[in-house]
Amino acid sequence: MLRSLLARPEVTEVCEIRSTFGLMAFHGGNLERTTDVIASEVAERTGSSYYGVIQASPLRQHIPSTKFDPNHSEALSSFVDHVDTVIAIHGYGRDDRFWDVLLGGRNRELAGHIGDHLRAGLPDQYGIVDEIDEIPKGLRGQHGANPVNLPPSSGVQIELPPPIRWNKEATNWSDHEGTPRAPQVAMLIDLLAAAILAWR
Repeated sequence: MLRSLLARPEVTEVCEIRSTFGLMAFHGGNLERTTDVIASEVAERTGSSYYGVIQASPLRQHIPSTKFDPNHSEALSSFVDHVDTVIAIHGYGRDDRFWDVLLGGRNRELAGHIGDHLRAGLPDQYGIVDEIDEIPKGLRGQHGANPVNLPPSSGVQIELPPPIRWNKEATNWSDHEGTPRAPQVAMLIDLLAAAILAWR
């Protein structure tokens, strides 16, 4: 499944090896829009490693996280073997969770640390959910085959709702197809970078 996706001409796989802290956005580009922009910029600002899979428009092929098998990608294998801790950036949309930023994954200490930074800096309308039992089961990122849990210290799966990725003034996804950056996306990037630097 992953090999066939990566073989498509509309798909670009990116792997940038830096420190042993990593950022991922393997549902990036036209799929879970703005996630790759956030992950790659935070990685660059913090000197972290970065792995992304970017789908160009109009492709929107969703492969479950558990199907991103390092055995099927040399780049993903190199990334997972190098990093110790990782943050995976995803996008989701649910009517009952329209404003909630969900912090899943198995590294619960890091999830709480990131949650504290986001609560301190994001506008009040965003709910920061870092209690694992309060996250919908399908969005908790607890499966052992999920790439966020493969490094030795595992990591945090951040699920971003539509409003935080949307540029209201431009009526399009922030940083997508030439759309300017939305203020809350810039704020989120700053907060995640600060959280990582404080953690390290």
